[in-house]
Amino acid sequence: MKKLVRVREITALENYHCQLVFEDGTQKVVDLKPYLHSPMFETILHNTDIFRSMQVIDGTISWENGADIDPDVLYYDIKPTRMGEPIRR
Repeated sequence: MKKLVRVREITALENYHCQLVFEDGTQKVVDLKPYLHSPMFETILHNTDIFRSMQVIDGTISWENGADIDPDVLYYDIKPTRMGEPIRR
């Protein structure tokens, strides 16, 4: 079983990328754009100022509108599935 991880720090970069520092010290630059595909992310995807307002709340990347991204997905490079597409295992 994989360990659960949490984000310690986040820095917004250009083109929907961000620099993440996880609690175990792992650092990654991640393209978040593929994860921003649901109605909850609509304003974030179309407004870079809102995208850049992300913050870490309880170890998770979050925005003021309540949208968030599971840190385990980012840590383990799990590719997002889009609504209507089959889940590939």
